[in-house]
Amino acid sequence: MTRAERGFTLLEILVALVVFGFVMIGLSQGVRFGLHARAMQTRTIDARDGLETTDRVLRNLIEQMDPGSSDQPTMVAGAEHSLGFATILPNGATGLDAQPIDAVLLVDGAHRLVLRWTPRLHAVRFGPPPRATDSAILGGVDPIEFAYWEPSSNGGGQWVAHWSNSSLPALVRIRIAFAKGDPRHWPEIIVAPMRQPYGT
Repeated sequence: MTRAERGFTLLEILVALVVFGFVMIGLSQGVRFGLHARAMQTRTIDARDGLETTDRVLRNLIEQMDPGSSDQPTMVAGAEHSLGFATILPNGATGLDAQPIDAVLLVDGAHRLVLRWTPRLHAVRFGPPPRATDSAILGGVDPIEFAYWEPSSNGGGQWVAHWSNSSLPALVRIRIAFAKGDPRHWPEIIVAPMRQPYGT
């Protein structure tokens, strides 16, 4: 009787099963590693997209700060951890005109960077003022710090922690820190208000 007619021995079958087991373990480990790498890449991309969106929103709001006019100066209430100002809320997604608002940027109790805003109406209001709307911009923030560039008469200037003035600061610096253990890091955002006072 030839070897082909006898078939496989028990030892040969066991060896084949062991080799097949190793191949399956290698494949499953490779698939698991690929899925883990894909999940990490997705989280990294999502975090970067969230930070880039935040950067764009903050820059747009501060660039569009309302400088007011000689008749109606706009007050900027700049503190170390919050910033209140008048600006324009873009409505590009709806196709409507941009909306003037009174805005406050702050971090709420849930560690969210929030834009708290109310419509700015150029009319006499009857009844109670409109309620503020909170729009969350970014989560896991702890804390946010603002600083304001105050030019000096000799051409220099300095960063100050508070701004309460009818004129706009030359620059606004924003530092976003994240909760302990959060791997996200973001460089300082420095923005110059772009709008000029009316009548200038």
